[in-house]
Amino acid sequence: MVNNFSTISNSSTISNFSVNNFSVIILAAGLGKRMQNPNIPKVLATVNKKPLIYYVLKTAIELNPDRICLVVGHKRELLIDYVNNEFLIEFKEFPSSRIIFAVQEEQLGTGHATACTEQYFTNYQGNILILAGDVPLLTVSTLSSFIQLHNSENSDITVLSALAPNPFGYGRIVRDIENQFTAIVEEKDASKIEKSINEINSGIYFLGSNLLFDLLRMVDNSNSQNEYYLTDIIKFSKSLNKKIIAKDLADIAEVQGINTPEQLQEIEKILNMR
Repeated sequence: MVNNFSTISNSSTISNFSVNNFSVIILAAGLGKRMQNPNIPKVLATVNKKPLIYYVLKTAIELNPDRICLVVGHKRELLIDYVNNEFLIEFKEFPSSRIIFAVQEEQLGTGHATACTEQYFTNYQGNILILAGDVPLLTVSTLSSFIQLHNSENSDITVLSALAPNPFGYGRIVRDIENQFTAIVEEKDASKIEKSINEINSGIYFLGSNLLFDLLRMVDNSNSQNEYYLTDIIKFSKSLNKKIIAKDLADIAEVQGINTPEQLQEIEKILNMR
């Protein structure tokens, strides 16, 4: 994969030393074409008077990672300004030096977006938790269990999955005859049989930093979208005989992404019930 990107940072790259042994990448560069507001980044759409990214960042901070890296793109100056000012004023106990911004100049897929962070993890020996900036309901409890599973199973890559009554639009978790996780297939690339699978990919991953970027360099855009899929790291990790796990630790509502104003309203109802 060729990385055409630039970066904006509050500080320098992470050193070999890591306090908590993991960092977080939040993918937040999306355009949000169906959100009916092209003047703001998708993750600044509001739920209960707070932008979507507020809830994801808050959850990430409560996990106390070494560093949080936001991948920004469309109208990025608005998102960077929000995080550096309004958000960090509320969460002033989390040093601004532990938040990085990596810019994805072109929308070339989730794999490309993740690769845009590589220079900030050059010497980092910890793990990486990858989150989506438009998934506000994910809880600290679920993510803590997810990380604990990865560690207890000595997994190389762990994927958070969920069981969906209606899996349309989600990548499917494909398993072999022995129920071993073998691949993630995107909706538009799925066969009729694969589309019948109701275990879906949440888009949340946990793996070592060095392994992540090694795998991303293998990813190409030979698919129906001509994009670099982050999900393809599973295919390449299998070829390297890495141990991969997918586990349905989350309720489907918890991992629901937001693509429309109607989904924003649904999420707001759930937050109010909480």
